[in-house]
Amino acid sequence: MRIPSDIKHIRKASVEIEKFLKSHEIGDSLIFDIRLCAEEAIKNAIIHGNNNNRDLSVSVAYSLEGNKFTLEVEDEGKGFTPGEVPDPTREENLLKAGGRGVFIIQKLMDEVKYNSSGNKTFMVKFIR
Repeated sequence: MRIPSDIKHIRKASVEIEKFLKSHEIGDSLIFDIRLCAEEAIKNAIIHGNNNNRDLSVSVAYSLEGNKFTLEVEDEGKGFTPGEVPDPTREENLLKAGGRGVFIIQKLMDEVKYNSSGNKTFMVKFIR
């Protein structure tokens, strides 16, 4: 699916993913984790990737093959370098209002990768 760079569309995308997962009888706990990661990745793509530019869009693709759920989120921005994202668990970052999305995604998903330009996130969750 393709959504405009407007945060009001995050929920629409995550609800579609949730419906898809429920149709495959995935448990609520896994659905929660996947939906949270989808929302964080889409939010990052809209705010940081596309700089809230409503003329740009975010692509969201997902699939389930066997026990492997794959989610891809791509923005039209310049991208980022994952290693340069501040660690939200460091003392100087603990009280900051944001900056936890990438950390949450890396903790909840089984695999997380980025394309070379950093504007596409690939996530995998194994359904056990």
